[in-house]
Amino acid sequence: MKTTKTTTIASNRRFLLAALLLALPCALPAFADKLDKQGASERGSKLNQAPARETRLAEEAVAMKETPLMLAQPPQSGEGSEGGVAGACPQVISTYTNASFEGGQFIAQGGFAEQEIAACSYTVAASDFPIRLDLTEMIFATSASTVNTTTKWTVMIWHGTPATGQLVYSASSDGKILPHLVIPAGTNGVNIAFGIDPGDPEQIILQDNGSHMFSIGYRIDDHNNQVSNPCLVAPPSGSNAFPCTDVGGLAAPTTNWLYMLDCGAFGCGAGWKRFSEIPALCRPTGDWVMRASWTSVNCVLPGACCLANGTCQSTTEAACLTAGGDFNGAGSTCTAQSCSSGQGPCCFAATGGCVTLPSASCLAAGGIPGPSGQTCAGYVCFPEGACCLPNGSCLPSLTPSECTAVGGVFQGNATTCVAGLCPEPMGASCFPNGFCLTLTQAQAVASGATWAGAGTNCADGNGNGTADACEVSDPADINNDGSVDAADLTILLNAWGTSGGPADVNGDGTVDAVDIAQLLASWG
Repeated sequence: MKTTKTTTIASNRRFLLAALLLALPCALPAFADKLDKQGASERGSKLNQAPARETRLAEEAVAMKETPLMLAQPPQSGEGSEGGVAGACPQVISTYTNASFEGGQFIAQGGFAEQEIAACSYTVAASDFPIRLDLTEMIFATSASTVNTTTKWTVMIWHGTPATGQLVYSASSDGKILPHLVIPAGTNGVNIAFGIDPGDPEQIILQDNGSHMFSIGYRIDDHNNQVSNPCLVAPPSGSNAFPCTDVGGLAAPTTNWLYMLDCGAFGCGAGWKRFSEIPALCRPTGDWVMRASWTSVNCVLPGACCLANGTCQSTTEAACLTAGGDFNGAGSTCTAQSCSSGQGPCCFAATGGCVTLPSASCLAAGGIPGPSGQTCAGYVCFPEGACCLPNGSCLPSLTPSECTAVGGVFQGNATTCVAGLCPEPMGASCFPNGFCLTLTQAQAVASGATWAGAGTNCADGNGNGTADACEVSDPADINNDGSVDAADLTILLNAWGTSGGPADVNGDGTVDAVDIAQLLASWG
């Protein structure tokens, strides 16, 4: 194995963020110990009871529910700003696994020994370098643990691959600044999430070493209970934590890595091995449940650019300045307000003239600003024209605001009231059988319907099956409560001898005995 120099992140130089996401008790406890050195299946036997074999063969099927978050944050290095991850560029997640980091089914690599390392290499477009590594994550698990387990671990980061690249960062748990991996008895899942606090001025910046790749890895420094030679006996599965692969099959055999102990004749290789280089009987059956979140340092985001004519375009800052525009900032978008300070038509009432000016200048000069982004060319400052009213009539020479005030529809500048300009009004047309259509008055007459008037409609607000506009009330129902009764008779008697009014049921101008007779005829 190529020797690389490790640069350890000192606790007084880095603001480290390590998240241990603890799973709830196992939802589907299972145990699958498979592929011993002779290839025979031994499902159900415990690892600490297994015969001598290469430990990479011990795969444990586990299932996890949720993973609550626990954070550990040591003091920050230097002066920095509070808040989220610096920069406005979008964050990218690199991973090969199809597993969820919030819970699900995993395979714990139960033969994983102390000082062995799980790693993945990720390819990044050359144009994205340098990148800031924001977060690394990996799932660890136990199998039906009966004791509290404490595992010491190290996170490692390389330029290029772990086998040939440069190890540029490493950080080890100490139980104080970075917590050890602790899994209480009865639970079985943890996500170790490591990253530099976004407020720390010293971030993990990765350069392109020519391979267009970077790698992350996790090493187990000290198991909770590795009692025997791991080349002969795998660490006990019920009292140790192991890195996990997924259950979806091996999708990236050349970019999943394993640093293996030299077990001689009992091993399947030593040092750094791609999964594709590990013999089939020793090879993990899935991808590491690992991922890296990173951000390109030099990405160029477009933003809203306000041009001299008041229009807005989404472009880069350099292109905006070249066009003589004002750049609103990376990530900004063009909205109706983006360029409200831009130029537009400015109308002067005293002269009726128009000058293209910025909105603020127009107001300061006593003008009336028009829409931003337009010019005076083709813009009418003070339009007047015909106004069509709801009843079909037309009023001439109104401004748009005057037309709106009378409930009309402005027909455009310089239009005049001519025959056929305004549409005939529509209204409810009531047919003898109770059916209702919205028609013009002429159409209602032609079809034998009774036209209820302009603007009426066929809505049945009371839900009685007849359009409200088509309902005919009995004149004897003086109080319009839907019934001809004593209340109506009382009103009539109180109005006896008066002229007209609701109590004049027959409409002859006098409230008298004829009205009482008609009321009694409609009684009930």
